[in-house]
Amino acid sequence: MNLELNEEQELLRRTVREFAEAEVRPLARELDETGRFPLETFRKAAQLGLAGIPFPEEAGGAGFDHVAYAIAIEEISRACASTGVILSVQNSLFADPVYRYGTPEQKRQFLVPFTRGEKIGCYALTEPQAGSNAAALRTRAERRGDRYVVNGTKAWITNGGVADAAIVYVNTDASKGEKGITALLVEKGTPGFAVGKEEKKLGIHATACTELSFTDCEVPAANRLGEEGEGYKIALSTLDGGRIGIASQAVGIAQGAFEAALAYAREREAFGHPIADFQAIQFMLADMATEIDAARLLARRAAWKQDSGARFTREASIAKLFASEMATRVAHKAIQIHGGYGYSREYPVERAYRDARITEIYEGTSEIQRLVIAAWVLKSYS
Repeated sequence: MNLELNEEQELLRRTVREFAEAEVRPLARELDETGRFPLETFRKAAQLGLAGIPFPEEAGGAGFDHVAYAIAIEEISRACASTGVILSVQNSLFADPVYRYGTPEQKRQFLVPFTRGEKIGCYALTEPQAGSNAAALRTRAERRGDRYVVNGTKAWITNGGVADAAIVYVNTDASKGEKGITALLVEKGTPGFAVGKEEKKLGIHATACTELSFTDCEVPAANRLGEEGEGYKIALSTLDGGRIGIASQAVGIAQGAFEAALAYAREREAFGHPIADFQAIQFMLADMATEIDAARLLARRAAWKQDSGARFTREASIAKLFASEMATRVAHKAIQIHGGYGYSREYPVERAYRDARITEIYEGTSEIQRLVIAAWVLKSYS
């Protein structure tokens, strides 16, 4: 693994940072306060190829690798965590499984318009009673001729309120457990498919995170992604890539909080000196910089492993676990460095603290990541 970015990756990093500073950061506070989905910003990001970063040009993508994807999500999230995860879901949770498992016709309909950013996708796995236990889905789909009839409810679906299509994971045979789960591509406007309430969350307010409900919703069998019963495999393999996106989001959140704390420490004076002169502040800054660097390397290692074509489940879980918990620690220290001002909504570090917390939960909680990592450890060292 080469730790240095190649010329193409470095150019992308600079381009995305310039875009984030010009188009994303100026809206971040307003999006946090209003919860407005940044549709116009999404369209502008798509013009840079950020809706389909790691996909080939013939699939509507930008033709970069997954390391470049990690870089881009970090840079966007450094300015606005909501915008970062919107793009992460578009790339890794929706487009990636369609690219890997879709038929040619499905790719024409459900991949190219999405990687180009003409349409928005979402990933509908979680249910009110089925989060970490993804095999316990209650959303059912009954095969009737050339259609599936879907009934059930999905919860906490990022992009759900604006999505043009969803990958919906359903139970087609409850007697088979995880082998009875199937993935269906469901378009917005399909009779019986409705968007429910938008969730009121601690952070990432602008992500159109909603419930999705299905009432006798008829979905063509041609919209089945993969084979019947392959849904659980598709869901878990998709989450591997999604965890790289969330690890990168966490690194971006932490980087933004660190930079704000560093600038404040240089400007704020106490006892006649900038507080950056005091060892207590220096130690916090040193810890923050070290943890961010470590998390960034873990995220890029996982992305590199994905690009190699080898299985990257362990690397993705390690990156996601460390980066997400790191982001909360770094944002905590950033608030501490700001003192009372860090607790004020006038400064961005309190938003970073709220936004960071979700990275320990979605795409698999920290506890789930530890289970995944432990399984690999026990197998590798037996």
